[in-house]
Amino acid sequence: MKRPAPWLLTVQRTERITPNMQRITFGGDGLAGFPEDIASAYLKIAFPDQGADAVRSYTVRSFDPESLELEVDFVVHGDHGIASGWAERASAGDTVKAGGPGPKKLLDLSGDWFLVVGDMSALPAIGANLARLPTHAKGYALIEVLDEADRQPLEVPANVAVQWIVNPNPEDSAGFVMDAVCALEWFDGRCEAWVAGELDTVRAVRSYLKSERGLTRQQLYASSYWQFGSTDEQHRVAKKADQDVVESESGA
Repeated sequence: MKRPAPWLLTVQRTERITPNMQRITFGGDGLAGFPEDIASAYLKIAFPDQGADAVRSYTVRSFDPESLELEVDFVVHGDHGIASGWAERASAGDTVKAGGPGPKKLLDLSGDWFLVVGDMSALPAIGANLARLPTHAKGYALIEVLDEADRQPLEVPANVAVQWIVNPNPEDSAGFVMDAVCALEWFDGRCEAWVAGELDTVRAVRSYLKSERGLTRQQLYASSYWQFGSTDEQHRVAKKADQDVVESESGA
């Protein structure tokens, strides 16, 4: 079966929304026919890298079918990454190509309460998940950020407590996040959990939720978007070796 032609994304504007997050708004006729209601799905974006295209997966933050504007958020950390460096240098008129979008990654809303855990790479998908929760929903959202100023406004039900975990040292991510998860007061009823971010952190949280809290595979979505100290290719290999980490690729 022939693969669909890639979307041509043209930069309309770019904005540093927090110290470590760059928002790129794409547009142009190349987005005609792009699927609607696709927030939290991922695109495989091909970034130019010294004559070759390096493909990375990024989450769709939002898409407006009327204006044909597509927002994608990038965690930026200088030139320590092809996508990050491109996002920091991008300006109106620049173009990239993208495949997808892939499937959306959403919480099962049948739970009695909800737990969402992730880092900045997962923030666009976290925002999409929290926004679709019913107004009566209760639970927790634990979000790891690099700086206090990296907090973002989120649409969240009143009874879902948002906890921002400020950790400027991502190499110690698992410890910071696990302390916060283990300290939570556990509600009665069925928990539906959604966990995404750095591979080792996702593994640690997933293991705790399954072994200590008894969540089944049906109650727990766990996906790694990146791995500290590893290239994108090395991360893919590590993720494929871990059958309990969802085989999905995304991030910010």
